[in-house]
Amino acid sequence: MTYQQLTEGKRYQISILLAQGYRPAFIAKTIDVHRSTVYRELDRNGSKDGYHPEQAQQKTQERRTLAAKYKIPALTVEYVELGLSLHWSPEQISGVGHLIDMPVSHEWIYRYIAANKSAGGTLYKALRQGHKRYRRGVNTKRCVIPDPRSIDERPEVVENRERFGDWEVDTVLGKQGTGALVTLAERKSRMYLVRKVAAKRAADVRDAVIDMLKPYAASVRTITADNGSEFVEHKAIADALNIDFYFAHPYSSWERGLNENFNGLLRQYIPKGIDLHLVSDEDVRRAEKRLNLRPRKCLGFRQPEAVFRELLQVA
Repeated sequence: MTYQQLTEGKRYQISILLAQGYRPAFIAKTIDVHRSTVYRELDRNGSKDGYHPEQAQQKTQERRTLAAKYKIPALTVEYVELGLSLHWSPEQISGVGHLIDMPVSHEWIYRYIAANKSAGGTLYKALRQGHKRYRRGVNTKRCVIPDPRSIDERPEVVENRERFGDWEVDTVLGKQGTGALVTLAERKSRMYLVRKVAAKRAADVRDAVIDMLKPYAASVRTITADNGSEFVEHKAIADALNIDFYFAHPYSSWERGLNENFNGLLRQYIPKGIDLHLVSDEDVRRAEKRLNLRPRKCLGFRQPEAVFRELLQVA
């Protein structure tokens, strides 16, 4: 990773160019820095009233003072803030930091975020927010899945995550009537796939799942779903991919915990209740990419995308 620290003079240049209506990418090219540097500067040092170079310089000095107080190098603080801007958790930032010789504890990162918030900063917004819990069995109607195979019949190797190619599937809804997102998570690599569909119809979900997994069909072994009506076409999926399709017990989301966890993370990019007509396929791909590039503690702080590609080559 390359970090570029802005001088006070360049902050004034940014302010002038913003006032003239130029976009961050053009500004970055003009002042000879990477565009991510300008985006990060506006995110960290901007305010509701806009961008003011004097305030931006003061905030930077305060951060450096805080870093010195806790004996954390300024470059490491830059790395921490970059990680937060990518929506990495403090634990993920800490884990990768130790791998790239920028050691910092996740406890320090939480303290730093708290101090930033007290000073009027917005770093805390990068943390994952809590979500409402499901209300078990309230006003829900389950359809009858034809000839389902219970998760009880699923091989133990799937539960232990010892084998590559075992997937969990689910759907995420937007605002009523605006479509749905079909999500797939591979249990061993933690790879996550997302596809937008016009509606939560069984045929749409069937086609999306087959299309998403077709490129990896040779290595797909099983899929596990909940008992939603969108999965009544499970036999067609199993036949198309030549795999076994299983169903979790009703109201047992923990049996598909990986997919449920990823769906929660997805809400950071595609909020609950959003009109999916306003979410482009590119927005979906960008969110998917962000999540697959997050380092995972269970993978030794490696990225799911990298692990998936490696396992795919030897499958």
